[in-house]
Amino acid sequence: MNFYRVRRGNSSKTGFTLVELLVVIAIIGILVGLLLPAVQAAREAARRTQCTNNMRQLGLALSNYESALKRFPSGWVDWRQSTSPGWAFGTALFPYMEQATVFNQIDTNFPIQASVNAIHLKTVIPSFQCPSDPGESIFEIGAEADAEEGTNVDQGPKLFPIAKSNYVAVFGTLEIDEFPYAGDGSFYGNSRTRIRDLVDGVSNTVVFGERSSRLGGSVWHGYIPDVQSPGARFLGTTDHVPNSPAGHFDDFSSRHTGGVHFVFGDCSTRMISNSVRLEIYQGLATRAGAEITGDLE
Repeated sequence: MNFYRVRRGNSSKTGFTLVELLVVIAIIGILVGLLLPAVQAAREAARRTQCTNNMRQLGLALSNYESALKRFPSGWVDWRQSTSPGWAFGTALFPYMEQATVFNQIDTNFPIQASVNAIHLKTVIPSFQCPSDPGESIFEIGAEADAEEGTNVDQGPKLFPIAKSNYVAVFGTLEIDEFPYAGDGSFYGNSRTRIRDLVDGVSNTVVFGERSSRLGGSVWHGYIPDVQSPGARFLGTTDHVPNSPAGHFDDFSSRHTGGVHFVFGDCSTRMISNSVRLEIYQGLATRAGAEITGDLE
Protein backbone atom coordinates (compact mmCIF):
# COMPACT_ATOMS: atom_id res chain seq x y z
CA MET A 1 0.00 0.00 0.00
CA ASN A 2 2.83 2.37 0.76
CA PHE A 3 4.28 1.70 -2.66
CA TYR A 4 1.08 2.80 -4.38
CA ARG A 5 0.82 5.85 -2.22
CA VAL A 6 4.33 6.89 -3.25
CA ARG A 7 3.52 6.46 -6.93
CA ARG A 8 0.38 8.54 -6.56
CA GLY A 9 2.22 11.14 -4.58
CA ASN A 10 5.01 11.52 -7.22
CA SER A 11 2.67 11.68 -10.23
CA SER A 12 2.14 15.13 -11.85
CA LYS A 13 -0.16 16.55 -14.49
CA THR A 14 1.37 17.75 -17.80
CA GLY A 15 0.17 20.66 -20.03
CA PHE A 16 0.76 24.26 -21.09
CA THR A 17 0.33 27.15 -18.77
CA LEU A 18 -1.55 30.19 -20.03
CA VAL A 19 1.70 32.12 -20.49
CA GLU A 20 3.26 29.29 -22.49
CA LEU A 21 0.17 29.03 -24.68
CA LEU A 22 0.23 32.75 -25.41
CA VAL A 23 3.92 32.55 -26.32
CA VAL A 24 3.27 29.66 -28.73
CA ILE A 25 0.39 31.55 -30.35
CA ALA A 26 2.58 34.64 -30.73
CA ILE A 27 5.36 32.60 -32.36
CA ILE A 28 2.90 30.97 -34.77
CA GLY A 29 1.51 34.40 -35.65
CA ILE A 30 5.00 35.72 -36.40
CA LEU A 31 5.80 32.69 -38.57
CA VAL A 32 2.55 33.06 -40.52
CA GLY A 33 3.27 36.77 -40.96
CA LEU A 34 6.67 35.92 -42.40
CA LEU A 35 5.36 33.09 -44.54
CA LEU A 36 2.42 34.82 -46.26
CA PRO A 37 4.51 37.42 -48.14
CA ALA A 38 6.82 34.64 -49.29
CA VAL A 39 3.86 32.60 -50.54
CA GLN A 40 2.40 35.62 -52.30
CA ALA A 41 5.76 36.42 -53.88
CA ALA A 42 6.09 32.82 -55.09
CA ARG A 43 2.61 32.92 -56.60
CA GLU A 44 3.30 36.22 -58.35
CA ALA A 45 6.58 34.84 -59.68
CA ALA A 46 4.65 31.91 -61.17
CA ARG A 47 2.04 34.24 -62.65
CA ARG A 48 4.74 36.49 -64.06
CA THR A 49 6.42 33.49 -65.68
CA GLN A 50 3.12 32.46 -67.25
CA CYS A 51 2.61 36.00 -68.53
CA THR A 52 6.07 35.98 -70.07
CA ASN A 53 5.33 32.63 -71.72
CA ASN A 54 2.08 34.01 -73.17
CA MET A 55 3.92 36.94 -74.69
CA ARG A 56 6.64 34.67 -76.02
CA GLN A 57 3.92 32.72 -77.83
CA LEU A 58 2.73 35.96 -79.40
CA GLY A 59 6.25 36.75 -80.52
CA LEU A 60 6.75 33.31 -82.05
CA ALA A 61 3.38 33.49 -83.79
CA LEU A 62 4.33 36.87 -85.23
CA SER A 63 7.65 35.46 -86.44
CA ASN A 64 5.92 32.52 -88.12
CA TYR A 65 3.33 34.82 -89.71
CA GLU A 66 6.07 37.08 -91.04
CA SER A 67 8.00 34.11 -92.41
CA ALA A 68 4.90 32.91 -94.28
CA LEU A 69 3.57 36.23 -95.59
CA LYS A 70 6.73 38.40 -95.50
CA ARG A 71 5.03 41.06 -93.37
CA PHE A 72 3.30 41.58 -90.03
CA PRO A 73 -0.51 41.36 -89.82
CA SER A 74 -2.39 44.64 -89.98
CA GLY A 75 -3.18 46.40 -86.74
CA TRP A 76 -6.74 45.89 -87.91
CA VAL A 77 -8.29 45.21 -91.31
CA ASP A 78 -10.38 48.07 -92.67
CA TRP A 79 -10.64 47.80 -96.44
CA ARG A 80 -12.58 51.03 -97.00
CA GLN A 81 -11.27 52.94 -93.98
CA SER A 82 -14.77 52.78 -92.57
CA THR A 83 -13.78 50.78 -89.44
CA SER A 84 -15.21 47.58 -90.98
CA PRO A 85 -14.77 44.63 -90.75
CA GLY A 86 -12.23 45.59 -88.08
CA TRP A 87 -10.60 42.27 -87.14
CA ALA A 88 -7.25 42.87 -85.44
CA PHE A 89 -3.77 41.38 -85.46
CA GLY A 90 -4.67 38.77 -82.83
CA THR A 91 -7.15 37.04 -85.10
CA ALA A 92 -4.61 36.88 -87.90
CA LEU A 93 -2.12 35.20 -85.56
CA PHE A 94 -4.53 32.49 -84.40
CA PRO A 95 -3.43 29.89 -86.99
CA TYR A 96 0.15 30.33 -85.77
CA MET A 97 -0.60 29.90 -82.07
CA GLU A 98 -2.74 26.75 -81.94
CA GLN A 99 -6.02 28.63 -82.35
CA ALA A 100 -6.72 27.60 -85.95
CA THR A 101 -10.10 26.14 -84.95
CA VAL A 102 -11.31 29.51 -83.67
CA PHE A 103 -9.88 31.28 -86.73
CA ASN A 104 -11.68 28.93 -89.12
CA GLN A 105 -15.01 29.57 -87.37
CA ILE A 106 -14.77 33.36 -87.68
CA ASP A 107 -16.11 34.98 -90.83
CA THR A 108 -13.67 37.86 -91.22
CA ASN A 109 -15.69 39.25 -94.13
CA PHE A 110 -18.26 40.45 -91.61
CA PRO A 111 -17.76 42.91 -88.73
CA ILE A 112 -16.92 41.70 -85.24
CA GLN A 113 -20.37 42.47 -83.86
CA ALA A 114 -22.27 40.90 -86.81
CA SER A 115 -24.67 38.14 -85.84
CA VAL A 116 -22.67 35.55 -87.74
CA ASN A 117 -19.74 36.20 -85.39
CA ALA A 118 -21.67 36.90 -82.20
CA ILE A 119 -20.69 33.58 -80.62
CA HIS A 120 -17.03 34.59 -80.74
CA LEU A 121 -17.45 37.76 -78.72
CA LYS A 122 -17.17 35.66 -75.56
CA THR A 123 -14.47 33.29 -76.81
CA VAL A 124 -11.76 33.36 -74.14
CA ILE A 125 -8.20 32.88 -75.41
CA PRO A 126 -6.13 31.95 -72.31
CA SER A 127 -2.82 32.93 -73.93
CA PHE A 128 -4.17 36.48 -74.35
CA GLN A 129 -4.77 36.92 -70.63
CA CYS A 130 -2.25 37.74 -67.92
CA PRO A 131 -2.84 35.65 -64.76
CA SER A 132 -1.77 38.59 -62.58
CA ASP A 133 -4.61 40.77 -63.84
CA PRO A 134 -7.64 40.45 -61.54
CA GLY A 135 -11.23 40.20 -62.67
CA GLU A 136 -13.25 37.88 -64.85
CA SER A 137 -12.21 36.65 -68.29
CA ILE A 138 -15.37 38.17 -69.76
CA PHE A 139 -16.46 41.76 -69.05
CA GLU A 140 -19.21 44.17 -70.09
CA ILE A 141 -17.75 46.57 -72.64
CA GLY A 142 -18.76 50.23 -72.37
CA ALA A 143 -20.49 52.24 -75.07
CA GLU A 144 -19.09 55.47 -76.52
CA ALA A 145 -19.70 58.31 -74.10
CA ASP A 146 -18.18 61.54 -72.84
CA ALA A 147 -15.40 60.59 -70.43
CA GLU A 148 -12.36 62.29 -69.00
CA GLU A 149 -8.88 61.03 -69.85
CA GLY A 150 -7.55 58.68 -67.23
CA THR A 151 -10.97 57.36 -66.20
CA ASN A 152 -12.37 53.88 -66.73
CA VAL A 153 -13.57 53.50 -70.32
CA ASP A 154 -16.25 51.00 -69.29
CA GLN A 155 -17.97 53.18 -66.72
CA GLY A 156 -20.71 54.27 -69.14
CA PRO A 157 -23.65 52.30 -70.58
CA LYS A 158 -22.78 48.67 -71.29
CA LEU A 159 -23.14 47.13 -74.75
CA PHE A 160 -22.48 43.40 -74.42
CA PRO A 161 -20.18 40.88 -72.72
CA ILE A 162 -16.87 40.21 -74.45
CA ALA A 163 -13.68 38.26 -73.74
CA LYS A 164 -10.79 40.17 -72.19
CA SER A 165 -7.23 40.49 -73.49
CA ASN A 166 -4.16 41.82 -71.67
CA TYR A 167 -1.85 42.07 -74.68
CA VAL A 168 -2.06 44.86 -77.25
CA ALA A 169 0.01 45.84 -80.27
CA VAL A 170 2.23 48.92 -80.40
CA PHE A 171 0.67 51.79 -82.37
CA GLY A 172 3.57 54.10 -81.55
CA THR A 173 3.73 57.53 -79.96
CA LEU A 174 0.77 59.21 -81.71
CA GLU A 175 -2.88 59.40 -80.69
CA ILE A 176 -4.82 56.44 -82.07
CA ASP A 177 -8.07 58.30 -82.70
CA GLU A 178 -6.26 61.15 -84.49
CA PHE A 179 -4.04 59.06 -86.79
CA PRO A 180 -5.72 55.63 -87.02
CA TYR A 181 -4.08 54.75 -90.35
CA ALA A 182 -0.71 56.40 -89.78
CA GLY A 183 0.82 55.15 -86.54
CA ASP A 184 4.58 55.46 -86.18
CA GLY A 185 4.76 52.04 -84.53
CA SER A 186 4.46 48.60 -86.13
CA PHE A 187 0.65 48.25 -86.06
CA TYR A 188 -2.16 50.56 -87.22
CA GLY A 189 -5.17 50.45 -89.53
CA ASN A 190 -4.36 48.38 -92.66
CA SER A 191 -0.65 48.38 -91.76
CA ARG A 192 1.63 46.05 -93.71
CA THR A 193 4.86 46.40 -91.76
CA ARG A 194 7.82 44.30 -92.88
CA ILE A 195 10.92 43.39 -90.93
CA ARG A 196 12.99 45.72 -93.09
CA ASP A 197 10.65 48.56 -92.11
CA LEU A 198 11.97 48.34 -88.54
CA VAL A 199 14.94 50.49 -89.41
CA ASP A 200 15.57 51.27 -85.75
CA GLY A 201 16.49 47.59 -85.40
CA VAL A 202 14.36 44.61 -84.43
CA SER A 203 15.98 44.44 -80.98
CA ASN A 204 15.25 48.16 -80.45
CA THR A 205 11.58 48.11 -81.44
CA VAL A 206 8.69 46.91 -79.28
CA VAL A 207 5.76 45.30 -81.09
CA PHE A 208 3.47 43.99 -78.28
CA GLY A 209 2.96 45.06 -74.69
CA GLU A 210 0.84 44.42 -71.63
CA ARG A 211 -2.21 46.31 -70.45
CA SER A 212 -3.97 45.77 -67.14
CA SER A 213 -7.74 46.17 -66.70
CA ARG A 214 -7.39 49.02 -64.20
CA LEU A 215 -8.90 51.59 -66.59
CA GLY A 216 -11.10 49.22 -68.57
CA GLY A 217 -10.99 46.08 -70.66
CA SER A 218 -8.98 45.41 -73.79
CA VAL A 219 -10.00 42.81 -76.39
CA TRP A 220 -8.34 40.54 -78.94
CA HIS A 221 -11.11 40.94 -81.50
CA GLY A 222 -10.44 44.35 -83.02
CA TYR A 223 -12.18 47.61 -83.89
CA ILE A 224 -15.79 47.80 -82.61
CA PRO A 225 -17.15 51.24 -83.66
CA ASP A 226 -19.78 51.74 -80.96
CA VAL A 227 -17.54 51.20 -77.94
CA GLN A 228 -15.57 53.79 -75.99
CA SER A 229 -11.97 54.13 -77.30
CA PRO A 230 -12.41 51.45 -80.01
CA GLY A 231 -8.88 51.59 -81.41
CA ALA A 232 -7.23 51.56 -78.01
CA ARG A 233 -9.00 48.31 -77.13
CA PHE A 234 -6.27 46.38 -78.96
CA LEU A 235 -3.55 48.97 -79.67
CA GLY A 236 -1.32 50.90 -77.28
CA THR A 237 0.68 54.13 -77.26
CA THR A 238 3.59 55.44 -75.21
CA ASP A 239 2.17 58.77 -74.06
CA HIS A 240 3.32 57.95 -70.53
CA VAL A 241 5.90 55.61 -69.05
CA PRO A 242 4.66 52.14 -68.00
CA ASN A 243 2.22 52.13 -65.08
CA SER A 244 2.27 55.93 -64.84
CA PRO A 245 -0.18 57.23 -62.20
CA ALA A 246 -1.17 59.86 -64.76
CA GLY A 247 -1.58 57.24 -67.45
CA HIS A 248 -4.54 56.86 -69.80
CA PHE A 249 -6.34 53.76 -71.02
CA ASP A 250 -4.34 53.59 -74.25
CA ASP A 251 -1.05 53.33 -72.33
CA PHE A 252 0.75 50.13 -71.38
CA SER A 253 0.39 48.84 -67.84
CA SER A 254 0.50 45.70 -65.72
CA ARG A 255 -0.10 44.32 -62.24
CA HIS A 256 3.52 43.17 -61.99
CA THR A 257 5.89 44.89 -59.62
CA GLY A 258 8.38 47.22 -61.26
CA GLY A 259 7.34 47.36 -64.89
CA VAL A 260 5.59 45.96 -67.95
CA HIS A 261 6.51 43.09 -70.26
CA PHE A 262 7.03 43.78 -73.97
CA VAL A 263 7.76 41.69 -77.04
CA PHE A 264 10.48 43.11 -79.29
CA GLY A 265 10.82 42.75 -83.04
CA ASP A 266 13.36 39.97 -82.60
CA CYS A 267 10.70 38.02 -80.60
CA SER A 268 12.53 38.48 -77.30
CA THR A 269 10.42 39.30 -74.23
CA ARG A 270 11.73 41.82 -71.72
CA MET A 271 10.37 43.96 -68.92
CA ILE A 272 10.61 47.72 -69.26
CA SER A 273 10.86 49.48 -65.91
CA ASN A 274 8.33 51.99 -64.64
CA SER A 275 11.25 54.39 -64.18
CA VAL A 276 12.49 54.24 -67.79
CA ARG A 277 13.15 57.64 -69.34
CA LEU A 278 10.21 58.72 -71.48
CA GLU A 279 12.33 59.61 -74.52
CA ILE A 280 13.95 56.15 -74.50
CA TYR A 281 10.59 54.46 -74.03
CA GLN A 282 9.01 56.36 -76.90
CA GLY A 283 12.02 55.66 -79.09
CA LEU A 284 11.45 51.94 -78.62
CA ALA A 285 7.83 52.30 -79.78
CA THR A 286 8.64 53.75 -83.21
CA ARG A 287 9.65 51.59 -86.15
CA ALA A 288 11.76 54.16 -87.98
CA GLY A 289 12.35 57.15 -85.75
CA ALA A 290 16.14 56.79 -85.63
CA GLU A 291 16.08 57.55 -81.89
CA ILE A 292 18.90 56.53 -79.62
CA THR A 293 17.69 53.91 -77.15
CA GLY A 294 19.31 53.11 -73.84
CA ASP A 295 18.78 51.55 -70.43
CA LEU A 296 15.32 50.02 -70.01
CA GLU A 297 15.57 50.47 -66.25
